[in-house]
Amino acid sequence: MNNINVNISISDTPWDSKIFGVKTYEVSFTSNDNLEQSIKEVIKSKKYGHYTVKIDPLFSKEILHKFGFYYCDSLIEPFCVRGNFIDYFDKAISLSQNVGLDKIRDICNSAFSHGRFHRDFNIPKSLASERYTQWLQDLWDQNQVFTLMYHDEVAGFFAFLDSKILLHALDESFRGKGLSKFFWSSACRELFKSQKLTELTSSISACNLPVLNLYISLGFKFRNPVDVYHWLYQE
Repeated sequence: MNNINVNISISDTPWDSKIFGVKTYEVSFTSNDNLEQSIKEVIKSKKYGHYTVKIDPLFSKEILHKFGFYYCDSLIEPFCVRGNFIDYFDKAISLSQNVGLDKIRDICNSAFSHGRFHRDFNIPKSLASERYTQWLQDLWDQNQVFTLMYHDEVAGFFAFLDSKILLHALDESFRGKGLSKFFWSSACRELFKSQKLTELTSSISACNLPVLNLYISLGFKFRNPVDVYHWLYQE
């Protein structure tokens, strides 16, 4: 982490750099004055790369536009305390952690068109998809992925870390059939039970209405909205 001053930090995101082939960074700050100072120091030092800023929706975007940042997404945080969880049960649905990663990798490749990197015109969509596939691989290596099963057939995956739901998707053949709430219920039920959690959280694009409605159906509420801006600083 490279501190610009006490109120600004620019953090390397090497997991994204590895995929996109350029240095990638995330900027955090507390005021517009601090943000402007940081951007000027980046330009002065020729710290080339791809930058992400997550900013309060009510915060002025003037300085971001001044330096060439562009809007990519708005994120919200779904959260559900255990007592508010609405559970849907289907005996045909089960979870597995014994199915090979190859069985779900292709599902991941085509599942995240709402993601901010897929919406970034400076990032090839093939690399945006590869980013999610690599993320799934990393979570798989940490044993943080449930394979969603319908009878004996692989239907999708549900990846998490502690109490945070990170990645989830169904195979195209299972979409649009009203099954999502049963699959997600099964995974959430297991997390609440096996890890003795009191709350689950996630992060989704505000434009991803199917997933937003899915979370609502399970008893989740929403908080902490942020707008996401990107900036490609290059020679």
